[in-house]
Amino acid sequence: MRVVVADDAVLLREGLVRILADDGYQVVAAVGAAPDLIRAARNHAPDLVVTDIRMPPNHIDDGIAAARQIRAQRPSTAIVLLSQYIETTAAVDLFQDNPAGLGYLLKDRILQIEDFLDSVRRVAAGGSAIDPAVVAKLVGRTTARSNPLAVLTDRETAALALMAEGLSNSGIAARLHVGVRTVETYTSAVFAKLDIPNGADEHRRVKAVLAYLSTNHPQGP
Repeated sequence: MRVVVADDAVLLREGLVRILADDGYQVVAAVGAAPDLIRAARNHAPDLVVTDIRMPPNHIDDGIAAARQIRAQRPSTAIVLLSQYIETTAAVDLFQDNPAGLGYLLKDRILQIEDFLDSVRRVAAGGSAIDPAVVAKLVGRTTARSNPLAVLTDRETAALALMAEGLSNSGIAARLHVGVRTVETYTSAVFAKLDIPNGADEHRRVKAVLAYLSTNHPQGP
């Protein structure tokens, strides 16, 4: 799998290159600015892009803007966004376009190499992965306002939140300390209550995550 890495911090960029290469990815370019990322994506047509959110030239959300442009030109490109801080508004806006093949991880997650690589693999396979800290912040915002997901039970909501992190049914089962069949019951109920039609399981999971993000979209950073 061909990968382009983008981060203006040289040590982190080289660290990402090493981690990904050691896991079998072919890193075809490593750049430090959003315009260079767009150019590298155009020249190398990568399967996956791993990029910082705040990058030159503006150090605001240049990585997200570049990701949106890359996806517009080549929708199949998987994108993993990295951030030093929880910056939900801009990142969730991108997920609302189409969360399939998108990940949003805090940079601290990179230090947990296996967790980081697991998230990258899920995104590269067309799923989605959102950092648990981001999911927790989004969950916290639902209690103070009307929540269209109120039809879900607490356990179904918990399963959906873990689905948003990108966990498989077995991963959700381990986190909730229940059996896989129980998780299948939860996820089936989520699909039914959110009126998500039958189809490929991964596609239904992405639709459920999109519904979750739309409901929990924060106001402000």
